[in-house]
Amino acid sequence: MGRTAIIMQPTYLPWSGYFDLMDQADVCVFLDTVQFDKRSWQQRNRVKTPQGELMLTVPVRSKGRFEQRIMDVEIDAERRFADAHARSVRLAYARAPHAAPFLDEWEAILRRDHARLADLNIDLITWFRDALGLPTPLVRCSSLDVSGKRVDLLIDVCRAVGADHYLSPVGSRVYIDQDDRFAEHGIALRYQAYRPPSYRQLHGDFIPSLSMLDLLLNEGGQSLALIRSGRDGA
Repeated sequence: MGRTAIIMQPTYLPWSGYFDLMDQADVCVFLDTVQFDKRSWQQRNRVKTPQGELMLTVPVRSKGRFEQRIMDVEIDAERRFADAHARSVRLAYARAPHAAPFLDEWEAILRRDHARLADLNIDLITWFRDALGLPTPLVRCSSLDVSGKRVDLLIDVCRAVGADHYLSPVGSRVYIDQDDRFAEHGIALRYQAYRPPSYRQLHGDFIPSLSMLDLLLNEGGQSLALIRSGRDGA
């Protein structure tokens, strides 16, 4: 069967598709060495409130740091974002079927003394992985001896973790197909096929592709099965 790798930026409270990829991988590598993109999913995501979608954004120190890597981005702790995020999520999900114990666990991680954005994101992603019961090992790209950019970097990471299969988010197809050299290096390339499944939600009509937090708090132990149903129906 070989060894499958996924290579993902450590985003804030990722959507269910992130964990669909993780469920199919033998190793997940966090791409923390690339340039930080301000106001991207790296620092924000959406939840659902009685008033509709709410974007939760982690404030970071970016002034004069235009080319900083994800691994180097510092959280602006003076803005006390954890208080605001915890309050908003508790108000929105207090009546969710699986609010307990997940809300307490999530908030405990949120309130840890994280100096850097990547550390916070990876701690939260690890918690989601464990809550879903996934065994996928997690590795930081910054811990590997790799170099290059774009496709070269992806190939180097696969080789560094001993992967001969690479499962890619479909959004990366734009640049991978322009320079697809995976086969030359003995790596089979496959793109994710995933359609976010419908599930029970609070507060009115269903909204797809929210943070994984929305799915977990509403569906609890059924979350992984629902994620897999989105893959089967893609």
